[in-house]
Amino acid sequence: MAKSRIIQVKDSTIKVINQNETDYISLTDMTEGFREGSGLIGKWITNKNTLEYLGVWENLKNESFNYPEFEVIKNESGVNRFVMSVGQWIERTDAMGMIVKVGRYGGTYAHKDIAFHFAMWLSPEFQIYLINEFQRLKDEENDRNRLEWNLQRTLAKVNYHIHTDSIKENLIPAEVTSKQASFIYANEADILNVALFGMTAKEWRDTNPDKKGNISSVH
Repeated sequence: MAKSRIIQVKDSTIKVINQNETDYISLTDMTEGFREGSGLIGKWITNKNTLEYLGVWENLKNESFNYPEFEVIKNESGVNRFVMSVGQWIERTDAMGMIVKVGRYGGTYAHKDIAFHFAMWLSPEFQIYLINEFQRLKDEENDRNRLEWNLQRTLAKVNYHIHTDSIKENLIPAEVTSKQASFIYANEADILNVALFGMTAKEWRDTNPDKKGNISSVH
């Protein structure tokens, strides 16, 4: 698991972790600023409306969701003695929208859709702050990824020119024709293309017939 990231929502410091390439927000941290603390998670998930929402979400997102067992749970939720926990919900329905972790980043985490639902249940104001801060986090990450990608593309172009200059100086005999030299450039350059982009220039053109330019200019 990647190291958690942090968002600050009012007085609460909330962890965001990545599990199977999906962001999960800590519900446990979200309850820090509320008097009843993490006990609110149990009250929320025992609520019939919450269970109906979770059932719809899982049925849409999770191919392994145990819908027949969900129907049993939904019917049970109408009686006073009904009790449900996140762990029980996951175990009985094979739910994937929430996870319970122990250790350094321990606590109850939920997919952003579910976390926003929980935040609304806690407080509409808190939900708005949470959505804004989570979006700010994602925007910063996207900006950083674009910067890293542009840097990689720039380095690829620099390396490409260094590589071709090296070929010209060391690998192409003076007596070869321009056409023969182009074959040498292409073969040596494709070694670099495969290393950087995972495919040759021809393979890129075959899979991207609608794009202009070449593999190094587009990437």
